[in-house]
Amino acid sequence: MKVISINVNGIRAAARKGMFGWLKKVDADVICLQELKAQPDQIEDSLYHPEGYYSYFHSAEKKGYSGVGIYCKEKPKAIHMGLGAIDDADWEDVDREGRYIQVDFKDVSVVSLYMPSGSAKEERQEFKYVMMEKFEAVLRSMQRKKREFIICGDWNIAHKKVDIKNWRGNQKNSGFLPEERSWMDWLLNEEDSLRNDNLQFVDAFRIINQEEHQYTWWSNRGQAWANNTGWRIDYHIVSKGLRDKVVAGSDLIYKEERFSDHAPLAIEYDI
Repeated sequence: MKVISINVNGIRAAARKGMFGWLKKVDADVICLQELKAQPDQIEDSLYHPEGYYSYFHSAEKKGYSGVGIYCKEKPKAIHMGLGAIDDADWEDVDREGRYIQVDFKDVSVVSLYMPSGSAKEERQEFKYVMMEKFEAVLRSMQRKKREFIICGDWNIAHKKVDIKNWRGNQKNSGFLPEERSWMDWLLNEEDSLRNDNLQFVDAFRIINQEEHQYTWWSNRGQAWANNTGWRIDYHIVSKGLRDKVVAGSDLIYKEERFSDHAPLAIEYDI
């Protein structure tokens, strides 16, 4: 199963830059999109519903903002629009922003997740922390289920120093704050975790690539792209049962063309 995750920074803008032509060539089984910035009536054209795929979108209520989607070749057994569809907690604020969609197949579920950024203002960072804390119950529930999970998306957190070019200058900035990185330690059962209730999810990319300077997002300011001054904030976070199912391949991070300020992240699984 080939799975692609990409923050499109506007699906219509990415389409104009040739993304759908590329998707046709790579022939993935599941494609997870984040930051659609489009309402359903704005993406009714066949271009946004590629032939051979089932299309599912969870848009934000606010026009031109957020939103997630999934394309999949196989028809899912179930589709869950928003975190409120899978968890009893009050997810109204998050679901209004269109940050979560999940499709269930026979033995595996695939998620497209768009974690908030806290870089705009302090209130958004607090919103991000609240979502992270509430999301813990969802992650624990996933870990207990007798199925595997692939949680694709823009988590808006660079986990380690190797995941960000200018780590020294960003230690007080959203996306690389100590609290955020510690949360990733907990999620991935890292030795550095300060908690004793660690989960055991896996960063699929790092199973097959441990190299430096592997980034998925670059600021549009200055010469960030040209100088590869980037952040790795897009992930496939998978349940531990898939650790040995991650298949090495070329072009894990596709940078030959630019459809967005994020690069597509493609990983294959032997399932």
